[in-house]
Amino acid sequence: MDYKDYYKSLGVKRDATQDEIKRAYRKLARKYHPDISKEASAAERFKEINEANEVLKDPKKRKAYDRLGSNWQSGEEFRPPPDWGGDTDFGAGGFSGSGAGAFSDFFESLFGQARGGGVGRGRSFSMRGEDQQAKVLIGIEDAYHGSTQTLTLQKPQMGQGGQVHMREQRLDVKIPKGIRPGQRIRLAGQGSPGHGEAPAGDLYLEVAFRPHPYYRVEGSDLYVDLPVAPWEAALGAKVKIPTPDGMVTLTIPADSKQGSKLRLKGRGLPAQEKGDLYAVLTIVLPSAKTKEEKSLYEQMAQEMAFNPRAHLGV
Repeated sequence: MDYKDYYKSLGVKRDATQDEIKRAYRKLARKYHPDISKEASAAERFKEINEANEVLKDPKKRKAYDRLGSNWQSGEEFRPPPDWGGDTDFGAGGFSGSGAGAFSDFFESLFGQARGGGVGRGRSFSMRGEDQQAKVLIGIEDAYHGSTQTLTLQKPQMGQGGQVHMREQRLDVKIPKGIRPGQRIRLAGQGSPGHGEAPAGDLYLEVAFRPHPYYRVEGSDLYVDLPVAPWEAALGAKVKIPTPDGMVTLTIPADSKQGSKLRLKGRGLPAQEKGDLYAVLTIVLPSAKTKEEKSLYEQMAQEMAFNPRAHLGV
């Protein structure tokens, strides 16, 4: 009796996660199913990967199989250890077979005779379609108010003979209010088509924001650079500032400094806890091109006791 390397059959490492095993199995099952594949060895390969999946998808069987160690090679002569199995009933409830047909002598010597037979070429094969991932760019206003966008996507579709091809599809996608970059929108049934009568997978859209001419996003907060004149920063002023809800009036405190942040509470992205909008002050200096403009700067230099380098000790 030959030893079967189930990890090699699925093309996964011995420390593979259950999700990695599931993905590997689905990929190979689609490739080698006898109803789809034209390869001469497809039926035998399909049986091999289903047997491997039957063991590795079940934590109890996988743990028992791993006890054999990693030094065995596929095809080597094998006999189960004398104490194999113990009191563990691997066969309780039968095996699914996953459309595999009869299992090998190696499998049956370890886990018992599979019951209920399997699915051969004459029976249908069903498997849920794989989930798909895509990115969607939205505006900050879309996240602030919520919106519906029409997207054009390339969607996989099952054609004749079981071949998958891409076709263009337009989808109306609801953008929920308060969504943030990195979050995902699930579109049920819009992923890869299923095999047989199984349903299609889902499509997950990862949200990213388009660059905005005014705002920067940090979590649920918005930041906007607010230019102010020197006298507005020095004397204080009331100025208009844009928000996603429209213009509001902001009070600039007297003696404000470059880079000061003024908070407008609750004006950021809507969420369970609303974000804030921060106006970051940028002091803009007037030009000194005309004679009159230069005269004003000369007057300031003479009358104001101001040393911008005092902190340097000069």
